[in-house]
Amino acid sequence: MNEENLLLAFLLTLFAGLSTGIGSILAFFTKQTNIKFLSFALGFSAGVMIYVSLVEIFSKAKDTLICSYGESAGNWLTIAGFFGGIFLIGIIDKVIPTGENPHEIHKVEEVQKIASADKNRKLLRTGLFTALAIGIHNFPEGLATFIAALKDLSIGIPIAVAIAIHNIPEGIAVSIPIFYATGNKKKAFGYSFLSGLAEPIGALVGYFIIYQFMSDLVFGLVFSSVAGIMIYISLDELLPSAREFGEHHLSIFGMIIGMVVMAVSLVLFI
Repeated sequence: MNEENLLLAFLLTLFAGLSTGIGSILAFFTKQTNIKFLSFALGFSAGVMIYVSLVEIFSKAKDTLICSYGESAGNWLTIAGFFGGIFLIGIIDKVIPTGENPHEIHKVEEVQKIASADKNRKLLRTGLFTALAIGIHNFPEGLATFIAALKDLSIGIPIAVAIAIHNIPEGIAVSIPIFYATGNKKKAFGYSFLSGLAEPIGALVGYFIIYQFMSDLVFGLVFSSVAGIMIYISLDELLPSAREFGEHHLSIFGMIIGMVVMAVSLVLFI
């Protein structure tokens, strides 16, 4: 691990998490969701994360484990870490109620529908539980972003940007119900902003717990788990979300462009 990357790795994770505030601002100051842009952006994020996870992160984890434990044991440990990461994020998704799940798509246009609904405690509860759900969901994302950036900035930076893009709709999901339950934009923005703090908290956990006990085994397992988490997010969240916006081919085009950008950047920065 490169100590000089520590502060930058944390700042990248902070940037990725607090981009939920961008979604909150969009909900207040735009009248219509830019479907084409968001569909492309989500696809782009998925392409970046899928490519870097399978081509770079997974292979680095495998090389480290094979070097320390031999080919057979190293391969099995890498597989265990990869699917362990998928299992972890899958369990988190499972325990989050459907209505508050951050994977549920929310557009700016929903403001009009919610505005005509009763401004009661149920609406406020929806917003607060959504903020809590997103916070829980963002914790492993923050850990993954931090560990990736700490190991290699050429991997960490594109992952942080990809996570930031996919956090924008989550900010909308928090701010809309809270705003129309309270009539307070500052409160709605505040909860949306705070829900993103789970990612830098994940980074702190990564530093104070995992980083302090870093070894080839811990690094290999954590890095392969990061690959699994990124793949799950891409396949279960980013691509389905892009498709929900009704621009399927545009999202696939964005995914391919994301892969190309990630491939070129890895070659240029190696």
